[in-house]
Amino acid sequence: MTGNVAQAWGAKLARAQVIAAYPITPQTTIVERLSDFIAKGELQAKYLTVESEHSAMQACISASLAGARTYTATSSQGLLLMHELLHWASGQRTPVVMGVVNRAVGPPWNIWVDHTDTMAQRDTNWIQAYCENNQEVLDMVIQAYKIGEDAEISLPVMIMEDAFYLSHTAEPVEIPHPTLVDAFLPTFHPRHVLDVDEPLGFNVLAGPDLYEEFRFQLAHAMEATATRIPEVDEEFERSFGRSWGGLMERYRCEDADVVLIAVGTATSTARVVVDGLRDSGVKAGLAKLRFFRPFPREDIKHLAGEVDSITVLDRSYTGTYGGAIYTEVVASVKEIPHSPKVRGFYAGLGGRDLSPEVIKDCMMETLKAEESGVVWADVREFQEV
Repeated sequence: MTGNVAQAWGAKLARAQVIAAYPITPQTTIVERLSDFIAKGELQAKYLTVESEHSAMQACISASLAGARTYTATSSQGLLLMHELLHWASGQRTPVVMGVVNRAVGPPWNIWVDHTDTMAQRDTNWIQAYCENNQEVLDMVIQAYKIGEDAEISLPVMIMEDAFYLSHTAEPVEIPHPTLVDAFLPTFHPRHVLDVDEPLGFNVLAGPDLYEEFRFQLAHAMEATATRIPEVDEEFERSFGRSWGGLMERYRCEDADVVLIAVGTATSTARVVVDGLRDSGVKAGLAKLRFFRPFPREDIKHLAGEVDSITVLDRSYTGTYGGAIYTEVVASVKEIPHSPKVRGFYAGLGGRDLSPEVIKDCMMETLKAEESGVVWADVREFQEV
């Protein structure tokens, strides 16, 4: 199945009760497949066709406050339109799960993979998970509900997949048996539910004496998430026989001289590059960053204490010196003595191919460089007209 179909199956197996749908390339087939499931009676859920992505998120927030398990999906400009409501979803502690097919943000118009859309939401207090393949997509939708609905956390979750590399490419995916998923994922029981018989006040005005405490609680919840994610991953492995590595998965990092940090489908190519470099005598490794929020600061610090050079691939341009992942990595490693050299690369933007040659060049340039810094990889010269 494709990554988009895997997203739909994840929501189906999790028994989502409210689906808010608005189309955008290359996400549309997710909500189309969910509509098929509902129309055929395979999923007992309310399907809401709304007038915009902004409305889709508001529908999910409202349904979640009423006690329903919710799901929606979007991409690129649609995610940007949701931005205001993303803050409301986390601030109101509604564990909405949303599939995001990473697509470049215009202008110029581009429908291929780029992570700027989700990196632009990094301050909205959503849990953010990036997937490498379609099996991970399906499994992470199920795990997302267990993580986000935890009473100590109560935060929304984005499950990311790279446009077309995953969204429209089919590969073998194992579908867990529904009874196993039911045993793994309990029914959603929020702490507070909209109920006319037991009225409560929501979204009250919080003055300067209280507002900071709300943000403190969000910070505490995100910190709790960093502990809960590995626990859920271990529980998932016991139930289904698959582990995805918690917050960050290491590959051949032992005794490495240079380690690549990357997210999404680029990590599949990077494994091949690492194997090739090892065969040629270069001690290379890969750290697959599975979650950007919460950022695995402690995992990065441990890694940095073992290596001399780190290469960071950012598939998004955030308008500052250094990509979003690079700046987080640098901030993390500065906390340890004798921090390693960190070389950041903007690469693969707008669907540009992250070929083995490009990834290898980035890692080798890191080894040769004398200091940390940021570089644009594989940028072609052109005459402005």
